[in-house]
Amino acid sequence: MKLNQIADKPGARKKRMRIGRGIGSGMGKTGGRGGKGQTARSGVRIKGFEGGQMPLHRRLAKRGFRNTPFALVLNEINVGKVQIAIDAGLIDAKVPVDAAAMVKAGLMRREKDGVKLLGDGEIKTKVEFSVWRASKSAIAAVEKAGGTVKVLAPAKEQDEIPKGKNKRKALEAAKGGDKPKGGKPKAEAEGEQKPAE
Repeated sequence: MKLNQIADKPGARKKRMRIGRGIGSGMGKTGGRGGKGQTARSGVRIKGFEGGQMPLHRRLAKRGFRNTPFALVLNEINVGKVQIAIDAGLIDAKVPVDAAAMVKAGLMRREKDGVKLLGDGEIKTKVEFSVWRASKSAIAAVEKAGGTVKVLAPAKEQDEIPKGKNKRKALEAAKGGDKPKGGKPKAEAEGEQKPAE
């Protein structure tokens, strides 16, 4: 092996595409710019247009479910911002801090569907929070400072029989009801072997 014999793997080095060098360049004529006419005008919707015929995406039925109309819109507030508001005297730490108190302090414009408390930043003051949701890190930070977090969101009810094949298999394995594949266990098979005569 010599230095002049060392080479990259095929495809490791790719030649730069030379634009605007004619039809034989590989990026022929327009150089990737398309044509003139309708495509050169603004407000054109060529994709999906079928000459006035009802396009395919409108002929097909709508299917599936979207949670968008039902999803809760929450304000996300970090504990560090709440501490800054307390230091500035905008929030009274002696009374429970809820969404209304945060709106009054200017931390958010409106209450929306509630507040989710996040754990970024540092909180030093003992505060009693009343929020819709809170992250584990936020709860830990508030409790470390001597405060409490009251979560208003209802607890999620877990199904007795979990949905999904993999989750059911995991539950059966945890309970010990999953039988090993390939017949009997090794210990039982050895016990049934007859002693050699």
